[in-house]
Amino acid sequence: MAEDIAIVAFAQTPSYRSYGDSEASMIMGVVNQIFGDVEIDRYEIDFTIAGSCDYLLGLPFSFIANVDGYGAWPPIYESHVEMDGAWALFEAFVRLQCGDIDSALVVGSGKSSSGVPREIFPLQTDPYVSAPLGLDPVSVAGLQARALLEAGKATERDFAEVVSRSRRDGLSNPHAQVAKDVSVETLLKEPYYASPLRRHDLPPISDVAAAMLIVRGQRARELCEKPVWIRGIDHRIESHHLGLRDLTDSPSSRIAARHLGLDGGSLDVAELCVRYSPEEIVLRQALELGDGTKINPSGGPLCGHPVMATGLTRVIEVARRIRNGEAGRGLGHAASGPALQHNLLCILEGDA
Repeated sequence: MAEDIAIVAFAQTPSYRSYGDSEASMIMGVVNQIFGDVEIDRYEIDFTIAGSCDYLLGLPFSFIANVDGYGAWPPIYESHVEMDGAWALFEAFVRLQCGDIDSALVVGSGKSSSGVPREIFPLQTDPYVSAPLGLDPVSVAGLQARALLEAGKATERDFAEVVSRSRRDGLSNPHAQVAKDVSVETLLKEPYYASPLRRHDLPPISDVAAAMLIVRGQRARELCEKPVWIRGIDHRIESHHLGLRDLTDSPSSRIAARHLGLDGGSLDVAELCVRYSPEEIVLRQALELGDGTKINPSGGPLCGHPVMATGLTRVIEVARRIRNGEAGRGLGHAASGPALQHNLLCILEGDA
């Protein structure tokens, strides 16, 4: 029988354009905040796992230095994924299901400002076709946008509406890097950046660290008055060959939702990892999200995109709204790879 597992504490830094200190320093701040929020000693944590990317810093095994941020002494039971922190959350959730530990600290962090992501991430694509072409995430997003337009599934106005709403919602988010009340008509007058995308269709570069503490069973209620329960988590991946995929659809998201028994109409809020405005249209259709579901009330990644923490912060944003009483049930979504290649869904609920 699956164990009940809850988020009892979470923290994140603002989305910095460029953080002046080390990545470990960012991590230390959010970890210290978590241990200030709950009555538990850091040495009582049974398992620690982090998600980050050596490519961003250009250093081999840079994640080892990050261990200093959440406490390396005495030696701790820890792990690392070269992925967004949302996938670290997935591993921690599975690890807690084993039943021999009660708590796990999850961290996601990235310093995108250290390099040029548009040049870095082609290095991680297919080495025979995509990498030699320098097929970067922005160009692939442009291909996806063009596919949506030609299939009649979206218009450029649809893209602008996503940006206008997201940037406006970001005004109420203290962690947002970019937020502005700007009309659709104003956005549509801007020049193209990677046709048919304009610069505002792209996310800002951000440095961020985020962390959460998840706990199994009754221990969660002992540590927190309002635990946020993880009712399901799943992730699926598609081919890295763009020619083998329909870029106007996200079957991996749909399969994960079906596996979790997700009814999009039953969600109060969904924080989607919309790194480029067309992705929201693809995800909304694939997940069959109803009009009653509030999409990215935080502003989403279009207001701050901390690579390797963007997905984890989507889960945190949903948890925050459930704890504040703004929602009863929500979905946190994470994406990895070009054009929504890899997708993770996390369903959260508060107490009845």
